[in-house]
Amino acid sequence: MHTADPRPGFAQRMTKEEINTCPIRRWEGVVHVIRTPAELSRAVRALAEETILGFDTETRPAYHKGESYLPSLLQLAGENAVYLFQLQHLGLPDSLCRILADPKVVKAGVSLAYDLRELHNLSRFKPAGFVDLGGLAKEAEIKNHGLRGLAAVLLGFRVAKGAQTSNWARDVLAPAQIQYAATDAWVGRELYLKLRRHGE
Repeated sequence: MHTADPRPGFAQRMTKEEINTCPIRRWEGVVHVIRTPAELSRAVRALAEETILGFDTETRPAYHKGESYLPSLLQLAGENAVYLFQLQHLGLPDSLCRILADPKVVKAGVSLAYDLRELHNLSRFKPAGFVDLGGLAKEAEIKNHGLRGLAAVLLGFRVAKGAQTSNWARDVLAPAQIQYAATDAWVGRELYLKLRRHGE
């Protein structure tokens, strides 16, 4: 049984106002935007070296009843680089499905059930190795379970939300979208590492 961490933010839920007082941080390392088969091959080879990945997806927002879109972007964050796969160009190829189905590779993120269900609309695979950060947070008796709340509580910074509802199906992503998407995946990996240490 994990015991609650005595630091502020563990005993009670961190409010939106408190989160907003934290400094903003972004992923500032290498980002690879993947949209061609050659880029995909290079990315998959690089990812074969990783055992812990931050995971996220982005989908073009729907504003009208009955409107829905397939996932536009799959983000995987390794130790030194983040890979953004533009799914409207690639689909969800077997090489990516094998990563998503590999039990030896941790894929850490939030709201995983929704993301995986949406990815299944592109290609069928048997998910393995996925770790829901919200579940780990509950085990650690942390009251915040979303990515932004957990980043504030555990890492001491805030993740900007500016590009969240932008058009992720754009043919060429804007720099702000690339930074936002890379940051979300990177934060997922960092949170997993922090929560794993907390649980030891």
